[in-house]
Order: sequence, then structure tokens, then C-alpha cells
Amino acid sequence: MIKKLLLTITMLFLAGSAVAQDSSLTKLPPPQIDNQKSLVQALTERKSTRSFSTRQLPAQILSNLLWSAFGINRPDTGRRTAPSAVNRREIDIYVATAEGVYIYDAKQHALKQILKQDIRLLTGKQSFTGEAPVNLIYVADLSRMGDASAEEKTFYSAADTGFISQNVYLYCAAEKLATVVRGLIDRDELAHALKLKNTQKIILAQTVGYPK
Repeated sequence: MIKKLLLTITMLFLAGSAVAQDSSLTKLPPPQIDNQKSLVQALTERKSTRSFSTRQLPAQILSNLLWSAFGINRPDTGRRTAPSAVNRREIDIYVATAEGVYIYDAKQHALKQILKQDIRLLTGKQSFTGEAPVNLIYVADLSRMGDASAEEKTFYSAADTGFISQNVYLYCAAEKLATVVRGLIDRDELAHALKLKNTQKIILAQTVGYPK
């Protein structure tokens, strides 16, 4: 009887721990993939913008944005909307908002909060980064790139980030959102704020919001 009671208590403790571990995970709405705007129209309207409204992005728009960037478009294989060299998927998307910083979990199509501080101004050296609702930070985890040479890691992580950021550009063009990809970043300061590992490298950042 005592053993059974102890087992029950242990199971309840483990279940409670699992809930606590998942408390930082916020599921996103399923992405909407029925936009009627053609690729040619999106390409025609694709541009960089540096003037942003402070208006927040609705959850559905953020869901669509992140899925377009690097979400899973082939559930049977887990393959993504953007290519990555040798399918290493070394790029993580950090999402900086007024509520804190999140990592996009493509498998669960969810956001995992890692910071509760607003660090949007640290994502770039232009003042608009602190006004726009979302700043995406593209971080390469070089440990996922196996035995690739240092030169290959630099080249492919940059190329893979380019594919993702262009997906964001095209989605923003289709939805009349403003965006600009940026390289002017204090990478050391931002990496410290994000508590990145030595194997993680900030490649670029990209601001997204409604045009002012």
C-alpha cells in the first residue's frame, strides 16, 4: 500500500514538473496558407522599410510569419520552408518583443520564452528597433554543423539565414507589413543578453511590423 502511494506521489510530481517545464511554451495558431497573392506580386512589392508603427502583430500574423520564415511545410519529413545545407537546420529564430524574447520551435509551432525583458533596442543600432513590435534574430548553432570546416560554417550559416530572411520579406510584402534585414548589431552585447553558448553565432536581425 505504501509503495503504491509513493508511486502515485512520484507520478504526480513528475507530471507537475512536466507542466512547469512547458509553462514557457506558447502554442501559435495553425498557419494560414491560403493567401491568394501571387509570388510575382509579392516580389514586385518586396522592399526594405525603416519606419514602423508600434502596433502589435496579432497572434495569427506572427504564426504565419514564423511558419513562412522557417516552419515545417512537409510534416512527413519535418522539412522546412527554407533550405539548409545538408539539412542541418542550424539556424534558430529568436523573437524579441515588448514582452520578452522567445525561440521559435518549428516542430511544435510554438514560442518558448527565454527572457522576460524587453531587449529590442539591443537587436540593432537604429532607434526603430525599439519601436517596432518584433525583431527576429537569426542565430546559427555551429555545433549542429558537424565536421564542416570553419569556412563552410561561416558560408552556409550566412546563406541559410539569407533564405529565411527572404521568406520573411516575401511574407511581409504579401501582407503589407514593413520589414528590413539588418547587420548593424553589437553582437557581443546581444549574445550576452541572450545567454548564447560559445557555439552560437548571431548572423543577422530583421525588424517586422506595420508601416508607420
